[in-house]
Amino acid sequence: MSSFWSIWVWVLTLGSLVAYVFLLRWCLKNFTGVKEGESMGHSFDGIEELNNPLPKWWSTFFLLTIIWAFGYIALYGLGGWSGLLGWKSSNQGILNIAESKAKTIENLAKDSGVLVQYDREVAQANEKYGPIFEAYAARTIEDLSTDSEALKVGQRLFIQNCAQCHGSDAHGTTGFPNLADKDWLYGGTPEKIKETIMHGRKASGMAAWSNVLGGESGVKEVAAYVISLSGRSVNPDLAKAGKEKFALCASCHGPDGQGSLALGLPMGAPNLSDNIWLYGGSQRAIEESIRNGRAGVMPPWKDILGEQKVHVISAYVYSLSQD
Repeated sequence: MSSFWSIWVWVLTLGSLVAYVFLLRWCLKNFTGVKEGESMGHSFDGIEELNNPLPKWWSTFFLLTIIWAFGYIALYGLGGWSGLLGWKSSNQGILNIAESKAKTIENLAKDSGVLVQYDREVAQANEKYGPIFEAYAARTIEDLSTDSEALKVGQRLFIQNCAQCHGSDAHGTTGFPNLADKDWLYGGTPEKIKETIMHGRKASGMAAWSNVLGGESGVKEVAAYVISLSGRSVNPDLAKAGKEKFALCASCHGPDGQGSLALGLPMGAPNLSDNIWLYGGSQRAIEESIRNGRAGVMPPWKDILGEQKVHVISAYVYSLSQD
């Protein structure tokens, strides 16, 4: 937090607390000229108003909350000051995972004099749940995929970390694959799923083919042929011309468009002969892919979650495609 905003927070907070003290004192004084408990000289609907002071219990508790606020600030800090306890909610200004881990180790040292709430909670969680994940990691993914309790854990981890892209039901969306079917770009075995989650995937990228194919006409021809591979009706003349040009695509997608896995090469080139599309299967979407290319990236989760948690998520993802 910058000095300006730190000062701003201090002024607003302390100014408000001091104002509350003066407001309470002002409200406890009698400015009416009428003794406490006596009539104010008027009534409403037969109800006479008396000059009663604020309830003692209410004013006492109000004062105690103000005192408590000052004590809380002294212990836990305010603005850019971390207080007498050296408390912080989390490490600030961290730029990468390695730096975060190093800072966490430093903060958890007994003589650090720093209390980072997030670090302490993570350490307590690891101490409590670490043995559970260790036991799961000792079992195979296939075994875990039939364990209802392990799958519940894997599902929670998936929702927390993977649902932003793949959806809470793992059915994916445009650009993010459906993990609940049997269609895989890099392989759907337990080992390949874990490898993908651990190390991420960075597609070698599908190049933009517009110029190579001779412009829009070539794009439309190849698109027509690709659409025909999945059994849909297209202009036969366009598809015939596109088939000749598809030879340029065969090195990745195979001569029949069945993808790199069919060639024994898990390089991420999808099967074009089914009706499953990562970026959309409409003529417009397919032409867009051919014209401008595609390149997807999935980040690695090894350093974020650790291998044991990835192992459990892998079992959950694997189970989705086995139903």
